[in-house]
Amino acid sequence: MNKNVGALDRAVRLILGLVIIGLGVLYQSWWGVIGVVPLLTAGIGWCPPYALLGISTCKVKESQS
Repeated sequence: MNKNVGALDRAVRLILGLVIIGLGVLYQSWWGVIGVVPLLTAGIGWCPPYALLGISTCKVKESQS
């Protein structure tokens, strides 16, 4: 499993996940559980839809020859 979530994307996912969970707690709604998904993808650095669509926000490392 190659990482396909870059640093900026991970930060946005982390913040978004926390906001969604916080709103779920604030409004006492189970919809806040959805916030776990962006937190999980930020934590592992891999997003299944990105993999299916061939998207990667990771910077490509230059190979040394």
